Amino acid sequence: MKESSAIKESEERLQFLAHHDPLTKLPNRLLFSARLEHALQHAHRQNELVAVMFLDLDNFKQINDGLGHPVGDKVLQKVARRLSAIMRDEDTVARMGGDEFALVLGDISDSMGASQVASKVLSVFEAPLEIDHHRLYVTSTLGISLYPSDGENVATLLKNAHTAMYHAKEEGKNQFCFYTDDLNSEALEKLNLENDLREALNNDEFEVYYQPQYELSSGRLTGAEALIRWNHKELGLVPPDEFIPMAESNGLIIPIGRWIMKQACSQVKTWQEAGFDIDRIGVNVAGQQIQNSDIVETVKDVLKETKLEPACLELEITESFIMQQAEKAISTLEELRKIGVALAIDDFGTGYSSLSYLKRLPIDRLKIDRSFIKDIPYDSDGVAITKAIIALGKSMQLNVIAEGIETDEQHDFLTEKGCDEVQGYLYSRPLNAQEIEEIFQKEN
Repeated sequence: MKESSAIKESEERLQFLAHHDPLTKLPNRLLFSARLEHALQHAHRQNELVAVMFLDLDNFKQINDGLGHPVGDKVLQKVARRLSAIMRDEDTVARMGGDEFALVLGDISDSMGASQVASKVLSVFEAPLEIDHHRLYVTSTLGISLYPSDGENVATLLKNAHTAMYHAKEEGKNQFCFYTDDLNSEALEKLNLENDLREALNNDEFEVYYQPQYELSSGRLTGAEALIRWNHKELGLVPPDEFIPMAESNGLIIPIGRWIMKQACSQVKTWQEAGFDIDRIGVNVAGQQIQNSDIVETVKDVLKETKLEPACLELEITESFIMQQAEKAISTLEELRKIGVALAIDDFGTGYSSLSYLKRLPIDRLKIDRSFIKDIPYDSDGVAITKAIIALGKSMQLNVIAEGIETDEQHDFLTEKGCDEVQGYLYSRPLNAQEIEEIFQKEN
């Protein structure tokens, strides 16, 4: 009798493990699909609606990377408990994997009912999570699909809810979005573009353009910022703001970033050998290149391959990334500095960096973000912030460059306040290598 009871308990345990997530004890993808299928059959007989919600935690990776996976696991467990607490008995909350959850809501009258539940779900994240002496503020983003209008089977409804969730992420996170047919066509376009992006490097579709940088006091061309352009074989010129975020999300920014760096360094070496006087080339480095690749070895390899002097390469790192992982960023920047390359903080003024960190950064230049420049001298906030950054740079013996200069008034203001260098359409749009050479020839 005891043996048969033990066997039964073992079978029940195995059955539970097969259908539930071991960390959160929520239904897993397999059980979720079975329950959704059951809900669809019931809704079909009763002529009712079913809502499928796909939920993703915002910036969860930062918790795992910054505080470790044990803390991340506890976050998932607490989130699971909070979600379960607000659901009806007949609804299902499941963990689909990673930081993704899904919900099935049966017997809803219309989309308004789904909206109310979605708002309720978002509200459970308003209170911080207290974990291991850490107070964590976590938000989530939801996508919603409805049976039968958005699909009549499990796979389609789940895919469409997932598509809606990604759209909500792009619109700013911490919100929900209903699926529409337009989202599907957008998702398909993005998928095709991403596939083309993977082939673009091999097909030689990228080109580097250079925006000149000028010394304000003398008007001399001192350097340039390297900017990538994608000449798509069918679509023509694809704007960087369309494909760079995509490259950052799928990891392609690492090989693309290396390619830009090598092309730019090689070009500057060619100019120098031709007798053109250029101090440096600025190359943007994405946060992912520092986080997920050996950027120090990459820089060493590129300089060795192109035979460019390290001081002629300036790496531009955004202030917001530095502040996300300040200690790691400082360590990496110090290693890069030992190589001899110049370092600049890009978009300075937008990342809320503290002066204590700024003093520790081994940097050469501050680059004032164009958002502060665009309405100078008529925007009092822009004027005040720009003056403060220039004064800060001078007090720390840092070179200050302003970007996005488009008017004579902006030029005059920056000259008066003692800004060191400038770039923008007032002086020159981004140019290809041949056009830059023409500028050098005129100067000579």
